[in-house]
Amino acid sequence: TPKQKASFFAHAIPTDTPTQHAREKNLNAVIFTLLTMRAHDQYNTTIYGFDDRYRGVYGQRRVIFMHAEDARISGFSEGALVDILTVWRDDAARRADGFKVVFYDIPRGNLAAYYPETNILVPLDSAALNVGTPAFKSIPVLLKPHVVNP
Repeated sequence: TPKQKASFFAHAIPTDTPTQHAREKNLNAVIFTLLTMRAHDQYNTTIYGFDDRYRGVYGQRRVIFMHAEDARISGFSEGALVDILTVWRDDAARRADGFKVVFYDIPRGNLAAYYPETNILVPLDSAALNVGTPAFKSIPVLLKPHVVNP
């Protein structure tokens, strides 16, 4: 810059997000923001193995990363199996069942899971601001205990 110093700008925190809308619509439910991501043994949607040395996960991919305090408040222990349900304005049933809770140092109110296992949770009409790509990093979801049908 002409002053030889960095210029910083403060921006308001968005208050019109899909997660905030889902929370307003479902006052009695705990709504999280899910982001989907790749594992270490993955290139785009091609999965070469079931290990993610970056996050200490080995031999499995159906995991949901969750802050330990969020899990405690929600009644889930580490290793519990949960079903993930999208909460979206169209009320369509989008779910991914049988994910193992893994405690991880992730910001409270957020979850993370691998794709393509969680692609089914992404509404086709969700889109990232200014680019229009599906919002794979900001999906409002809730968790339910996984029940195995007899």
